[in-house]
Amino acid sequence: MIDRIDDVLSGGRLSDDQFLKLYSEADIHQLGFLADQARKHKHPEKVVTYVVDRNINYTDICISACKFCAFYQLPESGEGYLLSREELKKKITETLSLGGTQILLQGGLHPDLQLDYYEDLVSFIKRCGINVHGFSPPEIHHFSIISGLSVAQVLDRLIGAGLDSIPGGGAEILADRVRKLVAPQKCSADEWLEVMETAHNKGLRTTATMMFGHIETIEERLEHLSRLRALQDRTGGFTAFIPWPFQPDNTTLYGEGGSFKTSGWEYLRMLALSRIYLDNFDNIQASWVTQGAKIAQLSLHFGANDFGSTMIEENVVAAAGVNFSLSEKEICRLVTDAGFTPRQRLMDYTIVN
Repeated sequence: MIDRIDDVLSGGRLSDDQFLKLYSEADIHQLGFLADQARKHKHPEKVVTYVVDRNINYTDICISACKFCAFYQLPESGEGYLLSREELKKKITETLSLGGTQILLQGGLHPDLQLDYYEDLVSFIKRCGINVHGFSPPEIHHFSIISGLSVAQVLDRLIGAGLDSIPGGGAEILADRVRKLVAPQKCSADEWLEVMETAHNKGLRTTATMMFGHIETIEERLEHLSRLRALQDRTGGFTAFIPWPFQPDNTTLYGEGGSFKTSGWEYLRMLALSRIYLDNFDNIQASWVTQGAKIAQLSLHFGANDFGSTMIEENVVAAAGVNFSLSEKEICRLVTDAGFTPRQRLMDYTIVN
């Protein structure tokens, strides 16, 4: 199947050529076996973690107009929203009542909001007594442009306001050919990575994502993974990797005939390959939000050791017509039925209680 398979099974590093060979030649069972072995090297105790949090999208107004997004509203449409503090407080109070430990805060690239708005937003949430896992790299890059400050200066101000960590959204595929076609107004691959490296160097932990299954090639998926692995070698700042398939319904990209919905099998193949290739990432997250409960259970045998969030609220994927929903109790049951022990965690993978 591939050269030096024993090295892979013992935790050795997969080369780019081996990755491509595995993708083209290995069947689903072989990939699942290798990914499960790689997971066991990292997590022999058969614990699967999850986090109780809420994904709050503070605005859907966005100038990026990405072709894969069904959520955004253009500023001139007059149909977008900006959450009030009262609405935000209500959402946070409900999250805390359900045992939530953090707010995943993301929004569109609003053309009129200044950096002090985002500082005040973070401070307000922190005063409510919950952690802020906020602002993806495209947002941070946007804040840098509108403020005239460097990425490092923007991060210093947000950290001063109480920012705890950064989600890995907006990565899509870290290959500029793809980005120029599907999101030409969003930050480049280099700029996305610069935000993350700067954040890591300031002590912020972050996650990383990959949205695949649209116009990218397998070589571009590999480029994405390779760049993440190289940055993790330098900083060690990523806590987890979350691959998830493009959801085409209601998007411009789908309307152009460029994509179709990724199958569960293809999702599991990429999940397994991610676990095998990203040997310096401790945690790989299943995407029940896009795949549903049954594929998410299978994911635990294809390299995933984390079930993600309870997603008390989710808007972006829902806008593409995907509306899976799981409670904390259901997540625990699914994990247990798959042969693992569920444990609630924080963003940095510290176990709760």
